[in-house]
Amino acid sequence: MNATTPTFDAAAFGKVGVLFGGRSAERDVSIMSGTGVLAALQSRGIDAHAFDPGTQDLTELAAQGFDRVFIALHGRYGEDGSLQGALEQLGIPYTGSGVMASSVGMDKIATKKIWKFDEIPTPDYVSIDQHTDLDKVLVTLGLPLIVKPPLEGSTIGITKVTEAAQLRAAVELAAGFDEVVLAEEFVTGREFTVAVLGQGASARALPIVEIVAPEGNYDYQNKYFTDDTHYHCPAELDPVLTEEIQRHAVNAYRALGCEGWGRVDVLVRESDMRPFLLEVNTSPGMTSHSLVPMAARAQGISYEDLCIEILASSRLKIPKAKG
Repeated sequence: MNATTPTFDAAAFGKVGVLFGGRSAERDVSIMSGTGVLAALQSRGIDAHAFDPGTQDLTELAAQGFDRVFIALHGRYGEDGSLQGALEQLGIPYTGSGVMASSVGMDKIATKKIWKFDEIPTPDYVSIDQHTDLDKVLVTLGLPLIVKPPLEGSTIGITKVTEAAQLRAAVELAAGFDEVVLAEEFVTGREFTVAVLGQGASARALPIVEIVAPEGNYDYQNKYFTDDTHYHCPAELDPVLTEEIQRHAVNAYRALGCEGWGRVDVLVRESDMRPFLLEVNTSPGMTSHSLVPMAARAQGISYEDLCIEILASSRLKIPKAKG
């Protein structure tokens, strides 16, 4: 796809549900994403309608005759495989990754295990539960380190620990969201993200976005509700490093079995310019501040065309049994 608007048959999509809102801690952001997607699809003549799983029963999707859905939900119950499983049961094609890839991608610990096995560079980490010796965590990872709930997104529940005395409180904060907590080596450097579109061998990376947040703090507020964070796209990087980061991002996306679209977050260590992959988002934001639309624009893909390409990839991922 390029800057030229692609041809398509709007009627062929049938009745489309744009799923947004939901019940996760990212409900407000999801509403912003879904509102944008809905307007984009409707502007191109697609019979698209809003549907909020946070206030409507999913069985209504079938009862109201939806032919497919665009998932603009973020976080739990929308990005973690549970919704995808329900849609498979209902037989309604959907955008984005399937049950397994969504579930694994949502779990930062499971993601890192797979990436480590596939030799995809990611910071060292320790899983923490109520029996973990926190002193050993400090010895293993050193300071500073990052503590986060592995099943949340949008920097929710995350703490940068710079002193040993801060670790317990950071773990308790993250444990308020998840029983098992992720402690991760802190990588000092530049922050990037790579949008990926497609599936399998056809998956492709879009131009890299560099994120420059106030004092390096890319938190929930600076992500969505201020104009203090600056973005550079395409990122100013050596072409060889650009290719390396994009290759790692696509390999990481494929390793989890992702499809449709996703976003891989990357840190490049300032001491040696080595990239480290942090996580993959299988249902990325589509707000005015969001990074996938920004990367698409840098490649000449409008917001509307991006939404249509993602919608066109919607399908059921579990093959029906024969016989």
